[in-house]
Amino acid sequence: MNIKLQKSTLHQKSTIAVTGSKSESNRLLLLQALYANISIKNISNSDDATLMQKALKSSDAIKDIHHAGTAMRFLTAYYATQNGEEITLTGSSRMQERPIKILVKALRQLGANIQYTKNDGFPPLQIKGRKLRGSNVSLAANVSSQYISALLLIAPTLENGLTLTLDGKITSIPYINMTLSLLNDLGVQTNFEGNTIKVARFEATKEAKAFTVESDWSSASYFYSLIALSEIGTTTELSSYKQNSLQGDSCLAEIYQEFGVETTFSNHTITLIKKQQPSTSSIKLDLKNAPDIAQTIAVTAFGLQLSCEMIGLHTLKIKETDRLVALKTELEKLGASVDITEESLYLHEATQIHENITIATYKDHRMAMAFAPLALRVPLEIEKADVVSKSYPDFWKDLEKIGVEMK
Repeated sequence: MNIKLQKSTLHQKSTIAVTGSKSESNRLLLLQALYANISIKNISNSDDATLMQKALKSSDAIKDIHHAGTAMRFLTAYYATQNGEEITLTGSSRMQERPIKILVKALRQLGANIQYTKNDGFPPLQIKGRKLRGSNVSLAANVSSQYISALLLIAPTLENGLTLTLDGKITSIPYINMTLSLLNDLGVQTNFEGNTIKVARFEATKEAKAFTVESDWSSASYFYSLIALSEIGTTTELSSYKQNSLQGDSCLAEIYQEFGVETTFSNHTITLIKKQQPSTSSIKLDLKNAPDIAQTIAVTAFGLQLSCEMIGLHTLKIKETDRLVALKTELEKLGASVDITEESLYLHEATQIHENITIATYKDHRMAMAFAPLALRVPLEIEKADVVSKSYPDFWKDLEKIGVEMK
């Protein structure tokens, strides 16, 4: 399904309820599978969270999680601990190109029985669950935080807990802290000092434990972009958000001040208002702790005709697509000039934006959503727009609610 976006103007005021965080939902779903006393409210309605729930509830020997990268990593760790259970974990053709060797190697150090059924280092995986007796693992510190979180989530069930040593400079610290915070809320003792994380063994009590998932900050990024590209005075209210969020992408509130957007917090909602035009012609950011918002920021900067340099983006190479290459390709179709390396992107200041360009989405939900706000500047078409269901199924409906015209 392609969607044609007309050149639009947002409603002066609007309100949107954003679905629960995909990252938080998947962590809690795994903990719920390990500890039955947990209940969860406001679970994400994303494909990723739905596929995670389906896999955990299914008794099938083959678990297919399609494009859900978080589910692939978390479930690899989970099923490795399920004594006597034997499953094959697989996914889409792209998922079978996404590396998982680092996690499998770490789980094998703990005693896991995991085999590759096609290509070494990549899904599908044959997993024979067993009691893991190891308690010490080392990983490179700059790997995807999902590998680290997968290990931390199963750590309380290990006989002697887990000591995880991270070698080098750590990236995506907020996502590690999110995992540890949820473990702490459950009652698990953890310690994160320097490059060592310790998680103690934890036996569940019968006491019920209720969690409410905060709404997704990555999803909020597209509204930040829309407000940044709007007229001064335009506002939108988003629920349900916390001022002291566990999500790394909550740095949006600070970053978008440079684009003229002010954020106010009140009663678990955030209100975004376009206060002024950008105060600078050049944006420079290190996004090692929040790489998922890089696409949104690049498109915002392009729409405002600013230059933008972003570093810390090395994990974008192994996402749903190579996001750095995809960004460069699609932005240049619109008239941008973009330079990329293995871990950075530099967008040169634009002088024009081409109209009626069709944006390819590469089976990547964030490509579709990141480019949509450009409809406030020019008409454009989003190819295979239903890919947004991976993280935000109601995205196009919500855009229509706030004034974006489409067909």
